[in-house]
Amino acid sequence: MTKKMLHTCIRVKDLDKSMEFYTTVLGLKEARRLDYPDFKFTLVYLAFEEGGYELELTYNYNQADPYQLGDGYGHIAIGVDDLKATHQEYKKTGYEVTDIKDLSDGAATYFFILDPDGYKIEVIQN
Repeated sequence: MTKKMLHTCIRVKDLDKSMEFYTTVLGLKEARRLDYPDFKFTLVYLAFEEGGYELELTYNYNQADPYQLGDGYGHIAIGVDDLKATHQEYKKTGYEVTDIKDLSDGAATYFFILDPDGYKIEVIQN
């Protein structure tokens, strides 16, 4: 039996702000959108051009308060070919971006950017 990872779901308070972040800043493309007005929510699936694994943004129409991320959420990770250039590009967006860091064993060079809801996105040198 073949199995594969399909998507990760995060809940967003402001769909327009989240779409701007994930499409304009990170470069994801909308793969599909499913609106369920009777149930008062919309699902938007985003992916990179190569397709495959998707990020699902769940927007509940009546969510007035920000979501509580809790202490169980870690992060989503993406790989880039030029970490330093991407870091400079993301710093210009106005979103919170950490400094570039290296793991002590040299296994990874990375930084984090936070989306409008406070979700961490780790950006790693390919």
